[in-house]
Amino acid sequence: MRIAVLSDIHANLRALEVVLATLGEVDAVWHLGDVVGYGPDPDAVVERLRGLGAIGVCGNHDTAALGGPEIAYFNVDARRAMEWTRETIAPTTREWLTTQPERRSESDFSLVHGSPRDPTWEYVTTAPAARLGLEFVTTPYVLNGHTHLPLVFRDVDGLVETITPADGSVLRLDGRPVMANPGSVGQPRDGDPRASAMVLDTERSELRWYRVAYDIAGTQAAMRAVGLPARLIERLDHGL
Repeated sequence: MRIAVLSDIHANLRALEVVLATLGEVDAVWHLGDVVGYGPDPDAVVERLRGLGAIGVCGNHDTAALGGPEIAYFNVDARRAMEWTRETIAPTTREWLTTQPERRSESDFSLVHGSPRDPTWEYVTTAPAARLGLEFVTTPYVLNGHTHLPLVFRDVDGLVETITPADGSVLRLDGRPVMANPGSVGQPRDGDPRASAMVLDTERSELRWYRVAYDIAGTQAAMRAVGLPARLIERLDHGL
């Protein structure tokens, strides 16, 4: 199977559509949460994922959109965007978001937004955090998001190796424990404004990362049109 693995789409429909077109034909779509929040197209993004039969997990922005207490911990811009999202999303979007679990297992893969230890909130950016997280799963592989950074942590003879995938990077899955992050579709934060995504090829036992340019100006114009915070709009230019 060839599976698109997407995370942190953040209601950015333009980025999502270009990523899907670039990845080409896939047998399934897995998402790792934060489908909504920040961006201008929450209903359209959920509708697109629903149409694809995507499966996945909820992120902290998804639960906040449903009225969860997470919004209290957001910075001022994220909170303003979430307040707009709460007021805007359709009942069908709410209904779909409520069906997304905190964690999911698919064969050899555990899917979470943050980490296996704390599915919606923990940021895994260091080898020690990854090592702890891997202790909370029974599958050899973990797919996570939340950081908006393409990252891999791999167990090598008891030590955790850190890998930063670039466009076209391929990781062979050979049974050693791995935690892999596809990066963010809708709001990358590694200094590269291009959308980031990953494809899992189960026949080849490999992960491949993709970076895709999209119409940033179009997304920014849509954000301005609905009154989303200027700092969120400007960040898209710089991948921050």
